[in-house]
Amino acid sequence: MLNMPPTVSVIIPTHNSSKTLGACLEAVRRQDHPVTEVIVVDDASTDDTRDIARRFPCRLLVTDRNAGPAAARNRGIQASTGDLLFFLDSDCAPEPDALSNALAILREQPDVACVHGIYALTPLFDDGPVEAYRLLHGHYWRLRNVGRVRTTLFAICLIRREVFDAVGLFDENLRASEDVEIGDRMGDRHGIVLTDTVVCRHDDDSQLGALLRKQFRRSQLLIPVALAERGPAGIRANTPAGLLTAALVPTSLLLAPFTAGWPLATLLGFVLFTVAEPALLRFVLRQRGPAFAAFFFAVHLTVQLAVVAGAVVGGLRHLTDRSFGPTRVPAAKTSR
Repeated sequence: MLNMPPTVSVIIPTHNSSKTLGACLEAVRRQDHPVTEVIVVDDASTDDTRDIARRFPCRLLVTDRNAGPAAARNRGIQASTGDLLFFLDSDCAPEPDALSNALAILREQPDVACVHGIYALTPLFDDGPVEAYRLLHGHYWRLRNVGRVRTTLFAICLIRREVFDAVGLFDENLRASEDVEIGDRMGDRHGIVLTDTVVCRHDDDSQLGALLRKQFRRSQLLIPVALAERGPAGIRANTPAGLLTAALVPTSLLLAPFTAGWPLATLLGFVLFTVAEPALLRFVLRQRGPAFAAFFFAVHLTVQLAVVAGAVVGGLRHLTDRSFGPTRVPAAKTSR
């Protein structure tokens, strides 16, 4: 690797991604830095995802059952040959310079083992205001955390292969937060950088009901993963102030049987929630104006409540079933 440029394997885990996989693979084809191979791991899709993958110059692997993104990524790692692994979610389309910008950081900072990027404000497909909310928030909190971090986000991520030899593969017991957990295992021994020079367009949730169900399900692993962390907490999409003030709004509704002032208390709770993150409020106002900001924070409130509810349920599940959460995965050699 000292005298020859490192080889790069692109690994794309996917499940029922017929809407987005073609755009993802086309964006990979347009990268301004060559890649050695593209591996698509189909996690038992029931749509025409595999047919779409076969239209592109990639290696297609298919799992026997739907085992989740951790298992799909592990399958891709073990099948890959590259010195560097460029992970992409199948609903992401990297900008043409994404890979070359990530490579530049690894080249300029030898102590960095992992570089991951941010979502663009422009969606991969424009599916309405709920998706616009998601992209605004997703762009904001990633941008807020740019720099050296302790968390890995594998939606768009370039990582040195030897990291997996040192810390092991993804924890297949986790259906969410698997990237956060492996980042904790990396610790301070393997530098991690979140950068705004590595950008992808993302196709996010566009239906509120589906979004709330996903947030409730995924947040159930927040407490088990946090309790297993060995070092300082990594980056978080949601702040304690936002989560706490979100809980005030439904709490104020409990006053309804006892006082006529409960609507005012509920409104006050919503106002407190809106101003709990002043930087987020300013960002949304600057990007979309006051009318959309009102919509943004109304949706954001429901999402935060889903996160709080999921975290509570997950914490209780972990208390009664210690197998619910991370299992410390032993180091494993990756195939070449």
